[in-house]
Amino acid sequence: MEHILDHAIKYKILSKLTLSKCINNNVLRTTGRLIEMKGQLYVALETFHADGKATQENIAAMDAPKYIASLIPETYKQLNIITTSGNCEVKVSRKNKITIINQIKQGSSQPVNLEHNRKKQYILSDKQPIDFLVELGVQDKNGLLFDKKRSKFRQINRFLELVADVESSIIIGDDLYIVDLCCGKSYLSFAIYYYFAILRGLNVTMDCVDLKADVIDFCTSVAKKLGYKGLHFIAGDIRDFPVKRQPDLTVSLHACDIATDIVLAKGIDSGSRVILSTPCCHHEMMHQLRPSGHFTDFLLDHSILKQKFTDAATDALRCKALEINGYDVTALELIDPDETPKNVLIRAIKQNNTNKNRIEKLKEEYNTICNILGIHPFLWDEYVK
Repeated sequence: MEHILDHAIKYKILSKLTLSKCINNNVLRTTGRLIEMKGQLYVALETFHADGKATQENIAAMDAPKYIASLIPETYKQLNIITTSGNCEVKVSRKNKITIINQIKQGSSQPVNLEHNRKKQYILSDKQPIDFLVELGVQDKNGLLFDKKRSKFRQINRFLELVADVESSIIIGDDLYIVDLCCGKSYLSFAIYYYFAILRGLNVTMDCVDLKADVIDFCTSVAKKLGYKGLHFIAGDIRDFPVKRQPDLTVSLHACDIATDIVLAKGIDSGSRVILSTPCCHHEMMHQLRPSGHFTDFLLDHSILKQKFTDAATDALRCKALEINGYDVTALELIDPDETPKNVLIRAIKQNNTNKNRIEKLKEEYNTICNILGIHPFLWDEYVK
């Protein structure tokens, strides 16, 4: 194990490492990457704690292999090493037997960019084959991206970056429950499962729901082929789906019109720790908009501008409804606008403490806006009033 780390660091091919399954329940995991400071090479380690805090430590490159290897199996039971020449997985059994699956190729390799990470470093490699990307037709069996799927690959990686940004709010223990509603062909479902179950080494149960039975059948067969035992696909209406327990993460990509509101309602009702939703096809407000007062009549004069306004206003009210229900909410750009016009991601993180006075003010603002615009949003009656 130490010599594998030494090789990855010495030749500067280490993209990322993850130590997981810590014997200390107060520690979730430690991640590491190569950095260069003042001409010296270091491995930057970041340890994530159960209380949401993170601590950082920089280990000199010459000392890092021995130090990291010493943490297995006394402190951590799993180590994943991702390099530009392949990956390595180290697992420790209950009897402390160490198994190493090393797929890092020897010989010439492309070093990672150490200039303050200016060059894009994807979570998923665009050089090595990843099983689910191959099965879903994003890569060929050699790991090369198909030209028509490059934008999808960037979208998947961007989404995983957004997941990684809030994983300290998602990962509370070793067992995760994730719900993907209106999952479609499930590129993100497979990506999220891969991220948490394979890269992070966690026990993941993930339920993915969609109306299209043929798509669900296809995804089920792929999950079975890949051995993704915790990834389940269910054909049905998301309104009727019984969430098993409080989800650690609820996701939805491009759920059409009020389907996004149904997803958010499911997340709120189940107390989901984190909700990530990218809305699509905003029809509800477009059909309802009847603004009071002449100063808003200009919104109705041009259909394309009315649509853009109602898109933004719908999502802004969704954010406000989530805040009213105890979430810290941010609207983010999912990917380059040139890739897709459906580009807004709503990120909501459940808060333990809420300010009642602030919530009442938010409710007042929400009600005032709806009355001015002459609209009645899906979430209004049950989640705001």
